[in-house]
Amino acid sequence: MERIGFLGLGLMGHGMAHNIVTKGWPLTVAAHRNRAAVEDLVGKGAIEGSVQAVAGCDIVFLCVTGSSQVESLVRQMAPHLREGALVVDCSTSDPVSTAALAAELATRGVTLVDAPLSRTPKEAWAGTLDVMVGATDAVFERLRPVIAAFAGKIVHIGGPGDGHRMKLLNNFLSLGYAALYSEALVLSQKVGISPDRFDKVIRGGRMDCGFYQTFMGFLIEGNREAHKFTLSNAAKDLRYLEAMADAAGVANPVGNAVKNSFVAALATGGAGAEDYVPHLPLFVGRANGVDMEP
Repeated sequence: MERIGFLGLGLMGHGMAHNIVTKGWPLTVAAHRNRAAVEDLVGKGAIEGSVQAVAGCDIVFLCVTGSSQVESLVRQMAPHLREGALVVDCSTSDPVSTAALAAELATRGVTLVDAPLSRTPKEAWAGTLDVMVGATDAVFERLRPVIAAFAGKIVHIGGPGDGHRMKLLNNFLSLGYAALYSEALVLSQKVGISPDRFDKVIRGGRMDCGFYQTFMGFLIEGNREAHKFTLSNAAKDLRYLEAMADAAGVANPVGNAVKNSFVAALATGGAGAEDYVPHLPLFVGRANGVDMEP
């Protein structure tokens, strides 16, 4: 079996790495500020090493915030990567950066694969994430058995960079729903229809969906961790979408409006590491003098 390295043991990465090591793949992880994650994985059979030690593996997974972190890690690893190695970026990254890094690594005989994720940390632990992969056919076939350790749905979306392009489109839809739900719920509350009565109409109807149900886990059930995806990450992804649309010469007015909903929330007190996407109605409500606390 190929030796697997993993960098980025956060909300998603810890669950992914757990599935890799417990399903029999040799795993090396680097020290992380979340010592509990490292110690948990070492207890399950992983090896702790340096970033350079991780770079010596056959396949290295990165699961970090975005392109700036990916670029930093890739350049730390570059002198230590083996010819023929794969670097798999599971972050939601800027496709322009992805293409530049891929070209840079290709000069060393290393292949960069974009394999961003959909769903939540709960599915990362369950091994049922959705993964969209940008790679050649041969690289995809090599990588698929490892991804299958933590994914229930694996889509070979296209060539290098297409995974990150599709991920931005996927997030545009989900975050667009979040912005739409938030405005609708605030308006609903303002005109005297409570979120629970709003939910009785939407849930189970044609406008219901899995994302809606997760999103409403906060307002209806008071679960602050119903969907642990931060407002700051949402704004970052929508900035990447804006850049992709600009590069393609496509007007993206709805995308910009959605981005502004999240940027406004951050500008009016949204804490980057503590407030998640389902909390957006709190900030839309605050801007309109409406109390949206569950």
